[in-house]
Amino acid sequence: MNARHIAVVGAGMAAARFAERYHALGGTDRITLYGAEPRAPYNRVLLADVLTGRHDAEAITLPVGDAELRPGSEAVAVDPGAHTFELADGRTEAWDELVLATGANPVLPPIRGLRRPDGTGLRDDVHALRTLADCARLAEDAGAARRAVVVGGGVLGVSVARALAALGLAVEIVHQGPHLIERQLDAAAAAALRDGLRRLGVEAYLGNRARAVVDTGGTRHCAVELANGYRLGTDLVVIACGVRPRTALAHTAGLDVETGIVVDDTLATSAPHVYAIGDCTQHRGTVHGLSGPAWEQADVLAARLSGADPDALYQGSRPPARLTAGPLEYAAFGEVHLDTEDLAADPELQVLRLTDATRGTYKKLVLRGERLIGAILLGDLATVGELTLAYQRDAPMPERPLHLLTPYGASR
Repeated sequence: MNARHIAVVGAGMAAARFAERYHALGGTDRITLYGAEPRAPYNRVLLADVLTGRHDAEAITLPVGDAELRPGSEAVAVDPGAHTFELADGRTEAWDELVLATGANPVLPPIRGLRRPDGTGLRDDVHALRTLADCARLAEDAGAARRAVVVGGGVLGVSVARALAALGLAVEIVHQGPHLIERQLDAAAAAALRDGLRRLGVEAYLGNRARAVVDTGGTRHCAVELANGYRLGTDLVVIACGVRPRTALAHTAGLDVETGIVVDDTLATSAPHVYAIGDCTQHRGTVHGLSGPAWEQADVLAARLSGADPDALYQGSRPPARLTAGPLEYAAFGEVHLDTEDLAADPELQVLRLTDATRGTYKKLVLRGERLIGAILLGDLATVGELTLAYQRDAPMPERPLHLLTPYGASR
């Protein structure tokens, strides 16, 4: 029996993980990764650390097992019925099993002046950060800059702001939400994070919307104009407003697409022998857009297609959101936004907090009965492993869970 050809469209983190795990589990079919970027897969989570020089580009390269890598080979059309897809250079490739790992694109908000006048791309002093090429361009411009404005105060925005501050720039974050990283942090944790950023030279403008990037003709290259008319002069602008699943290829191929490419618990799409993993997917109505779920999906699909566990199922993820390396590291997961009314309505709910303003740490546990349903650790992640495990396993907590907020307690 001839070996099948498993074609993976995309060569990012999910694709690399799938290929590496497939061969580690004993899979013998031929795997080819077709990547749009002209380089091997790498860990996008570490791009901010590449920006600061903590890692070089080669250090974040990911293994792909025995798979064949075809960088610079962007797929532009898929024909599920014929089991073929077409590359940008006109070549046609055949497959027996197809894995879509097309990732996501940065969200570009409706801000006037982001693009060049001819509409061909972002203006020279405006940046997104999704690829190593983006990182190299931003690093070059940051070397000649003194000030930067980051639009977006989520995980990526805070990470980029911190990296630019480490390079010596004065940084301002413009964030439309009520506080930084509002999806994962509560107001108290976000306030502690904002104080820590301020000590690094980063100021945050909360509850503000950027409406335009304008030329100033002054010492600053441009300015970010806020909805209230106030202008922040700057040398460069970074757009960090999240990502959106890259689904155009799947949509034109006739696959079921909502926000992401719809997959079931086997990671199968609506077409036979076509699967999808990673940031491009939507599973049980959820689009994760995080590396942890992408790797979990890759692991399940590798187990199924390699034959190591043909019955493996992906039943969703409960990943922590994390910002690590350097100051201001944090981890957060679960239900962290419960308010006084929630606590009054459910007698089983309890919230435990430890705050140390001197050390800049904030820790919070949210429990329902004996089970951990949410947590925030800011500035000290010593106990994050044990807490994450308890949350993901939905296991009963010890009688005195407050001890899990301290390294001493976690080691008992």
